[in-house]
Amino acid sequence: MYSFDSRIRYSEVDSQGKITLTAILDYFQDCSTFHSEDLDVGLSYLAEKEIAWVLTSWQIEVKRYPAFGEQVTVGTWPYGFQSFFGYRNFTLESKAGELLAYANSVWVLLDLKKGRPTKLSPKMLEVYQLSPQLSMKCDSRKILLPQQMEMQESFPVHKYHIDTNQHVNNGKYVSMAREYLPRDFKIGKMRAEYRKAAVYGDRIYPFVSCAEDKITVNLADEDQKPYAIVELEEKR
Repeated sequence: MYSFDSRIRYSEVDSQGKITLTAILDYFQDCSTFHSEDLDVGLSYLAEKEIAWVLTSWQIEVKRYPAFGEQVTVGTWPYGFQSFFGYRNFTLESKAGELLAYANSVWVLLDLKKGRPTKLSPKMLEVYQLSPQLSMKCDSRKILLPQQMEMQESFPVHKYHIDTNQHVNNGKYVSMAREYLPRDFKIGKMRAEYRKAAVYGDRIYPFVSCAEDKITVNLADEDQKPYAIVELEEKR
């Protein structure tokens, strides 16, 4: 397992002084990129090979939101590769070893020149050491859209949404979806499915469905075809 230690920053907390879900997601994303950098298969390697890891789905579950100033350890490990797919788990733990949050993720290695998936290089297969999969109930990476969804006001993709792959970063979609939550809604579980990449200049058309303890947000194009679907369940 690869890990790094951190401390919850003021910039990462909500109005109650607790870390936000998107900050947890950023920690997980940072941990996987640090892991790849330290194995010499990071951003420079990927750019040279004209390939990129593209996230297809997240499932993040939160047991407890740590507060401002708490010391935490972020961990990740790959547990499987299949053709062009990569599978990763993540954990967020307190200094005492309490499991605070955990996640499953599915990635695709994309050939940027050809615009299609590609197999992992021999070097990548060599340096990534697999560990056993985290014991958690993994839902399908496909999210079914509710039949009835209410259209919200559209908005443009801004420059600050864009990452090094030149499309909207996966965490930004989750931030967009959180805007449609009731004020007192505490997220216990988040699923996200990424269907196509939005880029600078695109416009996002949100469609929202609110159930008793679950909110589904379709962040779509003008034809209602999803860029990303985010499902947020209330913490019980």
